[in-house]
Amino acid sequence: MSPSTGTRGETVPTVPSATPADSTTGVDIIALLERGRALSTPVLRAAVDRLAPPMNTVAAYHFGWIDAHGHPSDGDGGKAVRPALALLSAEAAGAPPEVGVPGAVAVELVHNFSLLHDDLMDGDEQRRHRDTVWKVHGPAQAILVGDALFALANEVLLELGTVEAGRATRRLTAASRSLIDGQAQDISYEHRERVTVEECLEMEGNKTGALLACAVSIGAVLGGADDRTADTLETYGYHLGLAFQAIDDLLGIWGDPVSTGKQTWSDLRQRKKSLPVVAALAEGGAASQRLGELLAADAKSSDFASFSEEEFATRAALIEEAGGREWTRQEARRQHAIAIAALDQVEMPATVRAQLVALADFVVVREH
Repeated sequence: MSPSTGTRGETVPTVPSATPADSTTGVDIIALLERGRALSTPVLRAAVDRLAPPMNTVAAYHFGWIDAHGHPSDGDGGKAVRPALALLSAEAAGAPPEVGVPGAVAVELVHNFSLLHDDLMDGDEQRRHRDTVWKVHGPAQAILVGDALFALANEVLLELGTVEAGRATRRLTAASRSLIDGQAQDISYEHRERVTVEECLEMEGNKTGALLACAVSIGAVLGGADDRTADTLETYGYHLGLAFQAIDDLLGIWGDPVSTGKQTWSDLRQRKKSLPVVAALAEGGAASQRLGELLAADAKSSDFASFSEEEFATRAALIEEAGGREWTRQEARRQHAIAIAALDQVEMPATVRAQLVALADFVVVREH
């Protein structure tokens, strides 16, 4: 079943809290992520070097390769989950991991295009413990460099000149369009008093699930896999993306700024209708009703930006009291279970399946 038709409405057993070692003994998650980073980064840097100045240096700052003054830096370049998935995708189709590298780079370029634009649209001043590109280099550069990365993503694939590259590019462009749809939905929801859980899941499936789905199929496509195999891998990636975003939503409210690199109560400051919020509003009890009253007043407030920490803490407490925090935890585990079940429909080496399970477990336990 393809991600567009999804299985988000299915009832599946709730999986318990897990650590990567619970179901994947012997899988080294850090090594898996580092492999993806090590194989994709040289190609990624070569692609970025094609950009005209100053876009090349602005992009290099965003990726953490240089600091704001242009000096070499070992900045945090992100978790590299998507490159790791693209390489495993190639191996799932019986190809060497290196076959998935162009796909890994293309997906990473699209992902970072979205981050550059999202940071500007959301007004985020920090990403990965550093000032965001628009804060350092200005909004115009953030827009231009994001656009350039998007163009590079398609170039990296199409220059392979193969039938498989054309198939991979079609999947990447479809995922990119879904990602943009999701961002548009996310922004529009900030100005609505009520958003349903179903609408929120659709938005997050577009914004996060689509690109992760592409990441875990694109290597297989480049390796010659048929559409049925690629579609099934996409189902795993799509639901992994929903689990990933559910955990991100928890971190967006209750995450430690030292770990997340963002302000306390980050999503509440941006009035985001994330899963914990919409689930709490749907609960209907006293805490839910009080939360709805506060959020409705917030939407009309002219001094929202000057709210105290205590005011945001009150809203977070009401979300938790109304069950939004626990519901989102359970939803992350439910989506995790659907993702794992999809792997059973693809014939692949047992080691590759174990690594895909380990990455899914890693995503779900990030909050802990």
